[in-house]
Amino acid sequence: MRILLSNDDGIKAPGIESLVRALHKEHEVIVSAPMQQQSGMSNALTIGKPIEVARDAELEEKYGIEAWAVGGTPADSAKLYIEAFMTKEKPVELVISGINHGANLATDIIYSGTVGAAMEGYFHDISSFALSLDVESELSYDEAAEIFARDLQSLLPEDGKTFLYNMNFPLFLKDGVPQYVFGRQGKRDYLNAFTKEERDGKVFYTMAGEIYDRDKGNATDIYATEQGYISITPLVADMTDYVELDQRLEK
Repeated sequence: MRILLSNDDGIKAPGIESLVRALHKEHEVIVSAPMQQQSGMSNALTIGKPIEVARDAELEEKYGIEAWAVGGTPADSAKLYIEAFMTKEKPVELVISGINHGANLATDIIYSGTVGAAMEGYFHDISSFALSLDVESELSYDEAAEIFARDLQSLLPEDGKTFLYNMNFPLFLKDGVPQYVFGRQGKRDYLNAFTKEERDGKVFYTMAGEIYDRDKGNATDIYATEQGYISITPLVADMTDYVELDQRLEK
């Protein structure tokens, strides 16, 4: 399979190299990832400004792959490769974004650059995964990547339908073995999300705060990971509120 890897932690992040290590022997792997850390960029694109690109010699020499460092956002990285570098003769068959340093659960999905890069693949009708690992997980990046690489074929839909899966590895594996649970997106907020600081006559606010989960019922991604399951939430790009639309059309 021809796989495009991206992320939002930057091309030097350990999570993406773990995926390269786990996948490159059995698949044709290409990396196109931001030069720098780009967390929280969602689907942001660089508009009207040149985007620097450079080959990453370290990854290319170490693993014998094609690797691009992109001076833009996660979505830029995926979009640039798919639209500018990919050829009809050698199309990308799967996009994988991650492994992110930290979970991307519930409403954090909306802000996630990891999801943003994967969604760019989905926009181009390429099946895509966004992979994230809790910062306090007992699993290492290499362990998570090996689990994913081993189970990849079994995670693909049998009907061949194009998909976007948001996958989160938990703090621990229930019963010590990987078990996958499909569930819906929960709801997460943050208390005291901004701290104020004054320096040299200037005022600064830093986003911080304590996690407050407003919905982590047993059908949610939050609940699944708390119980030791690998959570998978199928996502779509259509943000239409069909219930509201139907009610309006009925009037």
